[in-house]
This record gives sequence, C-alpha cells and structure tokens, in this order.
Amino acid sequence: MSADPQMLAFDASCQIFRDCGFPAPGLHSFLFKPIFTVGGFEFNKPMLLAFIATIVVVGFFWAAFSKPKLVPGKLQMVGEAGYDFVRRGIVYEIMGKKDGEKYVPLMVSLFFFIWIMNLWSVIPLAQFPVTSIIAYPMGLALLVYVLWVGLTFKTHGFVGGWKNITGYDNSLGPVKWLVSFIDLFSNLLIRPFTHAVRLFANMFAGHMLLVMFTLASWYLLNGIGIIYAGTSFVMVIVMTGFELFIQAVQAYVFVLLACSYLQGALAKSH
Repeated sequence: MSADPQMLAFDASCQIFRDCGFPAPGLHSFLFKPIFTVGGFEFNKPMLLAFIATIVVVGFFWAAFSKPKLVPGKLQMVGEAGYDFVRRGIVYEIMGKKDGEKYVPLMVSLFFFIWIMNLWSVIPLAQFPVTSIIAYPMGLALLVYVLWVGLTFKTHGFVGGWKNITGYDNSLGPVKWLVSFIDLFSNLLIRPFTHAVRLFANMFAGHMLLVMFTLASWYLLNGIGIIYAGTSFVMVIVMTGFELFIQAVQAYVFVLLACSYLQGALAKSH
C-alpha cells in the first residue's frame, strides 16, 4: 500500500526544543495517495476501508442469519440484538410497525455501514473515519433523498406530492405562499445537505482532534515537555472514548432522520 500524505507530512524527529514547529494536522490529513490506478480511476485508503466495511456488514449478517436456529447461537443472538435495536428503537418508533417494516433492512444496513465506517477512526492501521470525507455521507444522504422524493409522489400523487413537500395549506391564509417557498427551499435543497454535513462535520472534527493530540503527545516527548506530553496522551485516551460514543450516535442520528423523512413522505397529511 502506498504511503499517504498524512503520514508523509509527519517527521518523527520533529519534537519540541529541536528547532521545528508543531506539525499541526490540516487538510493533508484527509488526502491519500492511490493504492492503485486503473485508467483514470484511483483506488485509495478510504475506498478500501469503505469496501471492507461493506464486506464486514454483509459477512456478519450473512453468517448470523444464513442458517437461523430456533435457539440462537452467540453470533445469531448478537445479530438479532443489533437488528432489533434498529427495528424497534428507531424504525418502529418513528414510522410505526405498519409503514416501517419494509424499510427495516435498509435502515439496519445504513446504521451498521455508517457505524463501521466511523469506527475505523480508532482501529489500529485503519485510523481514519471514512465518513470524514464529504462524498461518503453525501452519497448516503442522496440515497435517502431520492427514496423520500419518490415515496412522496408515489403516496400523494403529483399535486399532493408538491403540497406535501411545500407544506401548502389554505388555512394559513396570506402567508401560505411564504411558508410554501421556505418549505420548498428547506426540503428540496437544504435537507440532503444538512443530513450529510451533520455526519461529516462530526467525524471530521473528531478525527482532527485525535490526530492533533496524538501528534502533540509525540512532539512534547522531549526534555521538560514530557510533563505536558502525559497530559496530551491522557487527552488521546479521553477523546478516543468520546469518539467511540459519537461514532455510534451519528449512525443513530443519520438513520433516525432518514426514518423521519420517509415517515413524512408516507403521512396522509403534511
């Protein structure tokens, strides 16, 4: 595997009191040299991690449920617990059992795929959250967006679909056009953007903090700076624990919002 720019930018000999500045993390921490190139297509580390995440999710649920037993084994029990958490804790709570049942497999897939891609941040050798690159959250948000728009028009028809999206309501009186314009702008343009950015921004910021404190621990590990290096290392441990929590929360929030959007598309009244 080719070395990536974030590793190349780090000089192990650069420490405090050695006439070099702190190697602060930046955008270079999110750029990677291609592992291989085919034609004009470049396959890099985040793509590899996303691919492995796909294999992990599919492989786990295949192994857990390919031969289900009445008395589940350990793997099946864990799979059922994860599946039931998303089904009952998110989908049923937001969409209800009747409307939500058919979307449970999609939401389970989204939750665990996003969670694993987030989790790479604290896994040795991987050490990078794939969702900190905006293209990945945006692709998943667009998937939900297209499904939401399609369900809206399928459920309400062409005219009813636009009323659902814009919130058009004669009872609002003169302000109905203003409300409709705001809802149209919010739902069609802002919604997919905020859905993606919420996940991206949290993973981006979390990775930056982890890299910063990790680099600081090494940079300060020289002379009297070792006193502060210990504090920085403690922060690495604390931030890693906090990041583990945020990774799961962001997967949960992404799926929660996806269910909320679909529930709005299926609702009989806006």
